[in-house]
Amino acid sequence: MELLNRLDQPSREYTPIPFWFLNGDLTHREIRRQLLDFCHHGVYGVVLHPRIGLSKRIGYLSPLFFRYLRTAIETAAELDMKIVLYDEGMYPSGSACGQVVQGHPEWASRGIALVEEPQPDDQVLCQTERGYLVERFSGGTIRGIHFGEDDGEPNAPPSADILNPDAVQRFLDLTHEAYYREFSAYFGGTILGFFTDEPSILGRNAEHMQPWTMGFATLFRQAGGNLAGLTGLFTGEENEDTALYRRLILQREGEAYYAALSSWCEQHGIALMGHPHQSDDIEVEKYFHVPGQDLVFRWVAPEKGGTVGMDSVMAKCSADMAYLMGRKRNSNECFGACNREGNPWHFTGADMKWYIDWLAVRGVNLFIPHAFYYSLAGKRSAERPPDVGPGNIWWPHYRQWADYMARLSCLMAEGEVQCSIAVLCRNRALAPEKAAPLFQTQRGFRYIPESLWSACRVENGCLQYGDRQYRAVIGDDGIFPEVSHDAMAVPADCLCQPPQPELRVAHLIWQGQECWLCVNEGSQTIETEAVFPVRAAIGRYDLWTGRRWREPSRQIDAGTTISLTLRPRESVLLFACGSDAEGRPLPAQPRPCRVINETHFTLCQHDEARHVKTYEATVEACAGDLLVDVNAEDMAELYADGQFCGAAFWPHQPIRVPAELLKKGFVTLRLTVTGCKANQYGIQPVFYGLINT
Repeated sequence: MELLNRLDQPSREYTPIPFWFLNGDLTHREIRRQLLDFCHHGVYGVVLHPRIGLSKRIGYLSPLFFRYLRTAIETAAELDMKIVLYDEGMYPSGSACGQVVQGHPEWASRGIALVEEPQPDDQVLCQTERGYLVERFSGGTIRGIHFGEDDGEPNAPPSADILNPDAVQRFLDLTHEAYYREFSAYFGGTILGFFTDEPSILGRNAEHMQPWTMGFATLFRQAGGNLAGLTGLFTGEENEDTALYRRLILQREGEAYYAALSSWCEQHGIALMGHPHQSDDIEVEKYFHVPGQDLVFRWVAPEKGGTVGMDSVMAKCSADMAYLMGRKRNSNECFGACNREGNPWHFTGADMKWYIDWLAVRGVNLFIPHAFYYSLAGKRSAERPPDVGPGNIWWPHYRQWADYMARLSCLMAEGEVQCSIAVLCRNRALAPEKAAPLFQTQRGFRYIPESLWSACRVENGCLQYGDRQYRAVIGDDGIFPEVSHDAMAVPADCLCQPPQPELRVAHLIWQGQECWLCVNEGSQTIETEAVFPVRAAIGRYDLWTGRRWREPSRQIDAGTTISLTLRPRESVLLFACGSDAEGRPLPAQPRPCRVINETHFTLCQHDEARHVKTYEATVEACAGDLLVDVNAEDMAELYADGQFCGAAFWPHQPIRVPAELLKKGFVTLRLTVTGCKANQYGIQPVFYGLINT
């Protein structure tokens, strides 16, 4: 089948493209070595990210800086890898590591504050009953690329006023134009895009202020605003003036910053990539050629649930805007500082698998892992850990992770997600509490932001945007009242009995073929009868292993029903076979002749220095495959009489011992469990090994 062939060997364009932290004393030889190593592990692209810890001999945007980047770009071209340029040193974007403000102090970030008494340098906007509303420099900074330039340190670079078109043009001149002068031959080929990273109007560490820029008071008054009404920004009392302010700030940010960067990238044959400042900043996503978001600091997590809080909407924010704007790809900068319980580096394969699935089933189709570290020397290992690539325990097996992300990216980029419900939203108001019941009942929906409502129309009781119809809307009852506001009346993508609130389903059409990506987002095994609204045989494709088989199914009035079982961290692609001829070539579900678990193994060695426990079991030869149900915390590698059989990365992940290794006598199984890097770099050790032994 063409779909499965595409997934078996996804194109290199679907590779994960990690942040590569250039955070050490760079050498040309080591740059080449690491890129070749990435390529050998199935990673065919990187974001060149200048990062704190970079040697002080390498000045930002200096000739030496560009010589090292040239080595990286030329090596990538030789290896048929792709490069994404990073537009700052370090983040948030917009100040060129403070160089925008050098010689132009008036271009530093500005804000307004409500104070009892103005300071000498304040510009008083108005006096109110609650105090003075003043304009002042925010004092905001960014994180720099050399030690001594981090938050709160004396050399932290000043942030720039990204609402000021002159400051933004200076930023483009310093960064984008300099990169183009050096590497124009690679633009649109090896170089895919420029990554802009959570631009902040105020900068970091600016407290008790709201965004502002020179001349904005005049603009605000001309639009009918009353400056005194902006005291509500500080008291929490929303009014017409605060609403107008938010609208004008959003418009100014879009036009002055995002539109300028977007236009520059378009003119130079590359994509604007990256992500805005906040997880529900949906309106500015339209300026990105690859809309994006970032999932960091465990804002959502397995133990919190995937549908709670403002950050739970980020994946749909980027994916839905990509669809609405006709963009093929959307991205997520994922895994950064997603360690457990404040223990740096306590991030397991179980965590990584959950995050990948969480993103993919919501439509993300470009993974930007945060991060691969050039160096882990000294305090670099504690800077926004963990390294999720070569510095981690799973690197020897990373091709399997890279292939998994590539398969999901291919599926979600080439398939069209089907949605019959529109969630009408405003910027920074994506109503996660309204989205949660849709996720939990397997109903597909799409966010449509306020700026696109005027392009919608109502036809035959449905909301129409472009060539897509929505049978129900969620939003204020007064908006499109002709369309049903009862989303639960819209049929689910699959009907589960009993209901499964932790099952996530993305319904896709891939070249006319109906598919369902199913993900278990919970901590318990899902067992349900699932009905899909088609009358066809159902095939199953394991995106992790590439195995496929035909699901036992039966036809009922509502469609085709199967018994669906998904363990925690399990994901599967189900697809409708268009004819019996398509279904017949699929094998029946493989049934191992024997299953063993952790109770069969005995601990025989504990290497505390390497954080490795080795277990052994002796099993009698048998006909057919043996399945080992690996209930381990952290990475487990299985060998049968010394021959490698596979690795498991989360509890109860099965590993098959092929029949050819089980032909006669007794077979010794050796299972090595390696503890996560928290045991080396964290603040306290964590358990590793077989569970319940």
